[in-house]
Amino acid sequence: MSTYLCRLIGDEGIALLAAFPEGKEYSDEELADMTQINLNTVRHTLYTLYERRLAEYRRIKNNETGWLTYLWHLLPHNINTAIENELEVVLEKLKKREQYEATNDFYICKVCGATLTFNQALDYEFKCQHCDIQVAHYDNALLLSALSKRVEEMSEVLG
Repeated sequence: MSTYLCRLIGDEGIALLAAFPEGKEYSDEELADMTQINLNTVRHTLYTLYERRLAEYRRIKNNETGWLTYLWHLLPHNINTAIENELEVVLEKLKKREQYEATNDFYICKVCGATLTFNQALDYEFKCQHCDIQVAHYDNALLLSALSKRVEEMSEVLG
């Protein structure tokens, strides 16, 4: 769980969460003062958490100045749902990549490493479009096996 949060909001975001007392709400300015984290970083972190439904805000208006103040509070009970949603997105991307790897035959340039599908290689007469040397067949069985294993593992985790 902490790896997910760290990837999502970074080290400064984690520091912000650690200083955020549970059950209370604060403005972004108050949080920046409390944590000594740059105000823009605090705002970015809060909006990132809001997008994932891990934070909410309440907006209040100062009747004298017309200024709006946003008071933020955390929603830690949504963390499992947020992680599950993120895993589903990653799983879908892995499935697409697995399908792409399984349905294509690949060729690689041994000089620059450019990888081409069979159709691309055919279009370039099996020569690298960058180096103009012949491309060699690339066996992606190891990559395909790793992708399949990862898809299976993630599918089991998600149920």
